[in-house]
Amino acid sequence: MFERIDHAILSAGGPSFNHFLNWTHVEIRRDMNARQAPEFPQWPQYDEGERDGLIRALEQGQWWRMGGNEVNSFEREFAEHHGAEHVLAVTNGTHALELALQCMGVGPDTEVIVPAFTFISSSQAAQRLGAVAVPVDVHPDTYNIDVTAAADAVTARTRAIMPVHMAGLMADMDGLAKLSADTGVPLLQDAAHAHGARWQGKRVGELGSVAAFSFQNGKLMTAGEGGAVMFPDREMYETAFLRHSCGRPRDDRRYMHKIAGSNLRLNEFSASVLRAQLRRLDDQIAVRDQRWLLLSQLLGEIDGVVPQGDDVRADRKSHYMAMFRVPGISEEGRNALVDRLVEAGLPAFAAFRAIYRTDAFWEVGAPDETADAIAKRCPNSDAISRDCVWLHHRTLLAGEQEMHTTAEIIA
Repeated sequence: MFERIDHAILSAGGPSFNHFLNWTHVEIRRDMNARQAPEFPQWPQYDEGERDGLIRALEQGQWWRMGGNEVNSFEREFAEHHGAEHVLAVTNGTHALELALQCMGVGPDTEVIVPAFTFISSSQAAQRLGAVAVPVDVHPDTYNIDVTAAADAVTARTRAIMPVHMAGLMADMDGLAKLSADTGVPLLQDAAHAHGARWQGKRVGELGSVAAFSFQNGKLMTAGEGGAVMFPDREMYETAFLRHSCGRPRDDRRYMHKIAGSNLRLNEFSASVLRAQLRRLDDQIAVRDQRWLLLSQLLGEIDGVVPQGDDVRADRKSHYMAMFRVPGISEEGRNALVDRLVEAGLPAFAAFRAIYRTDAFWEVGAPDETADAIAKRCPNSDAISRDCVWLHHRTLLAGEQEMHTTAEIIA
């Protein structure tokens, strides 16, 4: 649609770009509806592996992790797949972040540095523990945390730095590792989008820091809900196990709760499904990677569209989302564009709202500054949250022709 703008009229003081979008709304909708909607695979995907796993969990006679085998088996398999020493499965990805932060010493009178552009669970996990979430800006091309901005935000109260691997493109783990070493502040990788991703050949669990995953319904592998935390050492893992099981040791028979905790245990049915999901993860990533190479090239050829950038050091991307920006569009114009893309058959969504632009961020654990002050030091996050669109990763599981059709619809 963007190539239809009469640049001569605009430069002569004619309608603005947003007026153009409204002016041509009917024409664009007619064009989109005239084109046959592309066919994308459904998500979640399943086969006999999930069915067999559910029956196996059912027939073992114990449906919780303390008596069954599915959660333990999934933890071992997920750890091996990601090069991790220890994995603890939990109820969801938000709980995974919260548990990890608690085990890292986050609580009242502490701070956690988070990217300003992320799903709000990244900040809320810290805030629910009584800590202050400190948003910092992201890179305008990769949408990942800016290492320099993170360094500028470190104080004596900082207990963790939380990079988010946006859409499965890993953040600058070299720069972040150096920052962590220089300041003594540990990293917590929010890897909710990064199942199977790698940084310079290293898997998430091989990078020496804690990492949290999500298995929510839309994620790259799912049981509807679920999460996992990777720990680089046994002591932290054992502490996390106690905290995720009401502070109760595995062999306790007398209710001798050792530390404060909650019930974050994953059930046996979810674990059985995740074991099957994990087995097809690598093949799906390979398909998504090939399709994104094509789709990103096609998007880059559309006037006014800028696909998410790359970092060659992130040598395996998992492609949780196919993201692109329309620089200069207003938030209202972007939202209208998303609506029209959905009408045309694309699984399109508006990008995350910058966390400081939500009411929830200010309820508890907010920094002592205004939203406008944060926006001033986070201009990239503010812009991306206004002008970015993402397509669900099932888009990238379709064929090459669907990539061309998708780009044609966006154009």
